[in-house]
Amino acid sequence: MAGQDLSAHVALVTGASRGIGAAVALMLAELGAAVSVNYRARADDADAVVARIKAKGGRAIAVAADVSQSAAVAGMVERIARELGPIDILVNNAGIAIVRGVDELSESDFDRTLLVNLKSAFLCTQAVLPGMRVRKWGRIVNITSGAARGAGAIGQHYNASKAGMEGLTRGYAARLVKEGITVNNVAPSLIETDMMKGRTDLARNIPLGRMGQPEEVAQAVAMVLGNEYMTGQTIILNGGMAFI
Repeated sequence: MAGQDLSAHVALVTGASRGIGAAVALMLAELGAAVSVNYRARADDADAVVARIKAKGGRAIAVAADVSQSAAVAGMVERIARELGPIDILVNNAGIAIVRGVDELSESDFDRTLLVNLKSAFLCTQAVLPGMRVRKWGRIVNITSGAARGAGAIGQHYNASKAGMEGLTRGYAARLVKEGITVNNVAPSLIETDMMKGRTDLARNIPLGRMGQPEEVAQAVAMVLGNEYMTGQTIILNGGMAFI
């Protein structure tokens, strides 16, 4: 990451108004990228992220869009191209975590989770690919989870959505690498965000002795962006809980 210069690039980070997404947006701006801060409902939080970027001389806009809806995604990508330029870095971070037990999980919970966590990554990827192909350069990073390969605490619907993202990543990676486009996963577990509020007791399961920080996930994303030879891979951050 040292010396990495993204000043010639435009990034879209979905679900970037807080937590991991905000940390990634700030990191990419620090490396010089113009950054689109996507959000669905938290306009004030997204505007605050943009203000932090601009205060340091960076370029950024906040863009409202429900990334699980194709028309909203198309409109978002068009606006970003007009205001910042064509997107060549995409970080699919938007997601929800509806905690449900096996007997509590409803069909609507399952459908909503896959729509937001998995379909959104597909829609955003499809929307930015034409521009990346023209420039023969692109970086796509999907924020998955250790739950893709383990039981996790949220539920089987969440496991399925994150495992699906890993499969989506490998499918795209195999087909796009010859066009200068890499696609990788960053899979964090037990990161201290609003999603994990009140669950600091889970740190007892982490050999490091603490939960991860959003900024540490952002560092992993930046590392992936700078590696042309890495594609179709999953970078796991879990403080030593598991080795895969």
